[in-house]
Amino acid sequence: MRAVPSWAVAVAAAAPVLLLGGTTVAGARQPAGYDPVRDTISELAGPGAADSWIMVGCFVLLGACHLATAAVLHAAGLPSRFLLAVGGAATVALIAFPRPKVGGSLGHGTVATIAVLALALWPAGSALLLPRGPDAGHPARPVLPWAFRRPVALTVTAMLLALFGWFVFEVTSGHRAGLAERATALGVGLWPPLAVLSARRTHQRWHNPARISPPGLREAGGSPPPAPRRGPGPAPRPPGRPR
Repeated sequence: MRAVPSWAVAVAAAAPVLLLGGTTVAGARQPAGYDPVRDTISELAGPGAADSWIMVGCFVLLGACHLATAAVLHAAGLPSRFLLAVGGAATVALIAFPRPKVGGSLGHGTVATIAVLALALWPAGSALLLPRGPDAGHPARPVLPWAFRRPVALTVTAMLLALFGWFVFEVTSGHRAGLAERATALGVGLWPPLAVLSARRTHQRWHNPARISPPGLREAGGSPPPAPRRGPGPAPRPPGRPR
């Protein structure tokens, strides 16, 4: 298991911060008619938005965070890293397919769907391919980070897909598309920093020499006791012989 650099924690954690900060600042710059519960995030970067450069810059930085995380998070496995990178690239590509002021856009909808689906599916991308860990009969294998264990990864993906389904419902027949989109975007943005922290903690525990010493030996600071001798004991003394 390769080490995750410390800067990756800050980069991954910057994603949800950029999302929350960008939507809050950009939303505050809009006219009084903008409703964050009804209107989507994409409208903040569209041609009709006030100070659209704020959300455009956030899309670029947000996608760059996902790309950088995918580049160093080796513990996730190649399929998950690929999906995370696709999600980051599609997030940046949103600026090339802005949502029009009136009506929809096939290009924008396609790129946005790819971004959200890739970021929702990446936790489970390697859940079926990564080794289970020492309990699979390989005691020398490192313990799999909790974020990439099959039950956790599949549960997270199911929750993110449920949020995406809620967003699709609100876009087609609801009135809270903005709220659903923000909840979905926050959900997919929070998982990368949690996955990075999980990988770093597992790497540190696995490469800590103290973990392989018995607890009592670590505390006493000594060497292990000699193994008990095995084999036949001393021959019995014949009866009647003086001692």
